[in-house]
Amino acid sequence: MSELHLPNRIRQLAVEHPDRAAVSSGGTTLTYSEFDALTNRVASALATVPATSERIGALLRMGLPGASSFVGCAKAGLVFTPLNWRLNPGEIADIADDAQLDALIVEDEFATSARAAAAVLPDAQIVVVGDASTVPGARSWEDFVASGDGIDPGFGDDAGTELLQLYTSGTTGRPKGVVATHHNLFNEPQNFALYEFTEDSVSLDALPLFHIAGAGWMSTSLSAGLHLVLLGEMRPNLVAAAISEHGITHAFLVPSVINMLVEMPDLSDYDLSTLRLVAYGASPITPTQLARAMDTLGCRFVQRYGMTETMGALTALRADDHDPHGSRSYLLRSAGSPLPGVEVEIRDIATGEPLPDGQTGEIVCRSRNNTSGYWRRDAENAALFTADGFLRTGDAGHIDSDGYLFVTDRVKDMIISGGENVYPIEVESVLSEHPAVAEVAVVGVPDDRWGEAVTAVVRVAPGASRPTEDELLQFTVERLASYKKPRHIHFVDELPRNASGKILKRTLRNEFAPVQEGTTP
Repeated sequence: MSELHLPNRIRQLAVEHPDRAAVSSGGTTLTYSEFDALTNRVASALATVPATSERIGALLRMGLPGASSFVGCAKAGLVFTPLNWRLNPGEIADIADDAQLDALIVEDEFATSARAAAAVLPDAQIVVVGDASTVPGARSWEDFVASGDGIDPGFGDDAGTELLQLYTSGTTGRPKGVVATHHNLFNEPQNFALYEFTEDSVSLDALPLFHIAGAGWMSTSLSAGLHLVLLGEMRPNLVAAAISEHGITHAFLVPSVINMLVEMPDLSDYDLSTLRLVAYGASPITPTQLARAMDTLGCRFVQRYGMTETMGALTALRADDHDPHGSRSYLLRSAGSPLPGVEVEIRDIATGEPLPDGQTGEIVCRSRNNTSGYWRRDAENAALFTADGFLRTGDAGHIDSDGYLFVTDRVKDMIISGGENVYPIEVESVLSEHPAVAEVAVVGVPDDRWGEAVTAVVRVAPGASRPTEDELLQFTVERLASYKKPRHIHFVDELPRNASGKILKRTLRNEFAPVQEGTTP
């Protein structure tokens, strides 16, 4: 076996380190031997489910049932398909129908969504973690697991076997199922050095299972043989408590949670001294916010840039590149450099031609991590790749002369104001330097004169007095070209986000668009 894929790595660790702590969730900790045995039983139970699509759905928070289902599917040669439990029941039913799930494992708090899925997939087996009576005809998780004979089905050697299907967030249309194979998700041991793992590392995963960061960080941590602590909610106080209780050394956090963690008034009540490194990604963070987090948490940071279609990271801003107060502090605005085996180029958005260093265009990439395509979406697959096999990310950016990638924004989020291109992240970075600004999102809204008007939506920092619109505009005078300055500034208590923490800019554009004549606000 040239590649030790996730199921084979669990099997190996169970033999070589049987008594090492593998997974903790709630008050339960399993060793690698115990986790291997549990996932064998789950896999053998899953193997008895009549298979049509070979897809096993999950409406589960990050926890032991989710982890054992993921690895169990891998051992059984099935495709783990976690669904976004934050969606409404109708949306869940649509995705379950699209995936043609053979089974759905669901926590009882999501029973309404499970019933909606069962209505469109009457032949699917429903398994409930908790009270099985909440879903008619369902089996309990305990009964289902006990039905397995515990014999490992033995899958995991074939690199081309499909392993995971994640659905895009759906912020720009109907969610699409992104398919990953063992080869796409394989964790090369040399990449573990990026996170500075050691044998005593304790990793925290509080990200949603249905997001590549959550499923990917789980796969990475287990493949590295770490003790992995699972947390069902990424609330800042719960994250701080988990770090303190379990001696967490490594965590993957989204920027919004990093910001809220740093803002916690009682942060000093928690012992965070064991924390060595925070990996972050999934949404942008400004250099000001990042520098503050580094100073407050006192640990090393690594940024990962990627997306669901690339099954995780394309580039990384390594820990040694994080120097907020030194001569290379400008790198905090970058997404780092490509990981081994990853090709990244910048192409002209209109012509598709490669662009030289320093010029902005669409980021495209080619690597073994790239998905082969969306589940049953031929038209979208044709648009996803270039003729020479590069995946179109939909992000705009440039590469500097040292090979560092700077992501300016989503191509679709670029604002054209008065004929000039404005990339929101540049405006956001400037406004975030104001001490009264905790978070800011910049969008373009329709404007009769300018085509689109640069519009900033601001969340004020806790305890700070709300600045006036003119004060913030004056703050940008020497930092931004005139055409980039916001023409409107709005203040909100919360910025709308999707499940992965990304700000929903489409929602902001709709909310703050000028009211057209004959409509109501």
